[in-house]
Amino acid sequence: MSKLLAVGTVAFDAIETPFGKTDKILGGSGTFVSLAASQFGIKTGVVSVVGGDFPQSYLDMMNSKGIDTSGIEIIKEGKTFFWSGKYHNDMNSRDTLITELNVLEHFKPVVPENFKDAAIVMLGNLHPLTQASVLDQMTETPKLVVLDTMNFWMDIALDDLHTVLKRVDVITINDEEARQLSGEYSLVNAAKKIHEMGPKYVVIKKGEHGALLFNEGKMFYAPALPLAEVFDPTGAGDTFAGGFCGYLVKTKDISFENMKNAIIYGSNLASFCVEKFGTERMEELTTNEVKNRLQAFKDLTQFDIELS
Repeated sequence: MSKLLAVGTVAFDAIETPFGKTDKILGGSGTFVSLAASQFGIKTGVVSVVGGDFPQSYLDMMNSKGIDTSGIEIIKEGKTFFWSGKYHNDMNSRDTLITELNVLEHFKPVVPENFKDAAIVMLGNLHPLTQASVLDQMTETPKLVVLDTMNFWMDIALDDLHTVLKRVDVITINDEEARQLSGEYSLVNAAKKIHEMGPKYVVIKKGEHGALLFNEGKMFYAPALPLAEVFDPTGAGDTFAGGFCGYLVKTKDISFENMKNAIIYGSNLASFCVEKFGTERMEELTTNEVKNRLQAFKDLTQFDIELS
């Protein structure tokens, strides 16, 4: 069976939005990626680190969905990575209130033996050197390496980021990050510049305005499904990435044409993620719900027009 290796944070979040606030709940890029990928019935392994304060029930929940958590290191005397944030009324911007790296500060990922031949590797938003160390451990060259990053690493580790980008097939970033990394305001020109840095495919996430896929002069745009209410955008980008990678592993087809479908699947799953706080919606998501919303996506974007 084809495998997906997801490397990222498994963490605690505390979130405040106009719809309410939470105490510490389950979060982290590795968590959201793997929960989204679990919808495809593929073998997904997570590499991360948590502290002794991390509940076994969270690991049990992930295992129950077919997610292999053997790559999650547990440092019993340590504390789990914690992030707290408050979203503004528009839900597109937020303020970070607390960031406690805890066990993540000295995290050195160890890829389990049974995932060193994974077909697709999803490198979550971590230090570029940490991302590179994962690729160094693979015994077989992955069919596809997907990388997520953020402004913070561009500010403090740009040279390291450029080095790891040369080893990457797909980069997923948001529009603001694409502009910072490329120095270009136009997203079309930004994608061209980033393509020259290494990635063959550039995915630019635009939140409630969908996502763009670029590959050697070809472009594809997928809208986000308009939702009546967005409770919590945290994890939506990672859910998108997990859906994107999960679909590609499932179909074993990494062509540009199939990546269009992967973008739709990723957007579809992300639309569920934002409906409740944290991972709650993704934990209870059913196959029928996913299929019904995919039909809604299709209805939203499909049309017949005569070209005369």
